[in-house]
Order: sequence, then structure tokens, then C-alpha cells
Amino acid sequence: MVDDDPSELAPASPAETLRLIDAERAEVQRGLTPDPRLIYVPWGLAWLVGHALMFLRFGPDGRVLVAMPVALPLIVLYVLLVIALVVSARAGIRAGRHVVGVSSVQSLRYGLAWVAAFGAVAAIAGRYSGMLPPAEVGMLWAALSVAVVGVLYIAGAAIWQAQDMFRLGAWITLVNIVGVLAGPGWHSLAISLAGGGGLLVGGFVAWRRWRRPSP
Repeated sequence: MVDDDPSELAPASPAETLRLIDAERAEVQRGLTPDPRLIYVPWGLAWLVGHALMFLRFGPDGRVLVAMPVALPLIVLYVLLVIALVVSARAGIRAGRHVVGVSSVQSLRYGLAWVAAFGAVAAIAGRYSGMLPPAEVGMLWAALSVAVVGVLYIAGAAIWQAQDMFRLGAWITLVNIVGVLAGPGWHSLAISLAGGGGLLVGGFVAWRRWRRPSP
């Protein structure tokens, strides 16, 4: 008699069967979800580096903490933001190419919400930029943009029931409010360290859970 292959034997109990089903479901779900590092880390680095340069060049009370060309911080920030957009968008598209039905519609509408929100930011900030001092103009653009990120993270958490996303959105919103109250210069520092740092930490925490989903 030839012994049966242990790998082909039926599960020992209903509990084991349920465990295997849950593990398989988690694996499929992971395949349909982009690597969180590709979503959060590029943006965290963009905020960390870009806003740090803004703080060093356009510090509190108009102080120049590190001499550099006026345009350099903005150029670096925008280049890093574009890179982050490309990396995260590509990761989202690759993960969602097999998703159909309600989930696909939700993702599309959520993506359009980002486009609409930043279009509104450009219109509002552009309209009032000429009425404010230069330091306030910079904070206006940054604060509105960060506000969009925080609120849409919270909205996304409501759609997909993602607690980590909710916490991150709430944290970004709180940091943005504190930075605005502190004023120009300090806002850049807050977004760089607490905002960018929060995105980096949140990305790696989400990645650890994504890599080893709960059975």
C-alpha cells in the first residue's frame, strides 16, 4: 500500500478548513491591493524633502535659514510630487486591472475626487494669491493641498473600511491645522517632519500588515 501524500489529505477539522479558506481569501485580497509602500512612501519622501527645503529657504518671519536659489525648493518639491504621483498611480492601476464591478466604480470615482479636489485648490489659491503677502501665499497653496490629502484619506477609509488610512488622514489633518495656526515657515516644518514622517511610518505599518495578512 502506498501512503497518501499528506498535502492531498483533507483538512483535519472544520476549523482547519475555515483557516485555509481565510488564508486563501487574504492572499487574493493582497493581490488586488497595491503595495502600501508604493502608495505612501513616495509621497512621504516628497513632503519630507520638499517641505524641509521650503522651511530652510522660507523660514519663520521670512528668515533664510540656508541660502539657496528662491526657485530651488519649489522645483524639488514639484519634481518629487510628480514622481510620487507616477509611482503610486502605476501601482494602483496594476493592482486594480483585474477588479470589476462595484469596487472598480468606487476606485474610479475616488480617483476623480482627487482630480476635482486639486482642481478646486488651484482655482481657489490662484484667485486669492494676489491678495496675500508672499509667505501667506505659499502657506495657502500648501495648506489647501494637504487638507485635500487628509480629508480624502479619511473618505477613502470610510469606503474601504481601512483603519490605518483613517488614522493617517486624521493625523495629516491635525498636523495641517497646527501648522497653519503656527504660521508660515512653521507650517512647512510641520508638514515635512510630522506629515512626511507620518506617511513614511504609515506606509511601512500598512506594508507589514499587507505582507502578512491576518488569517
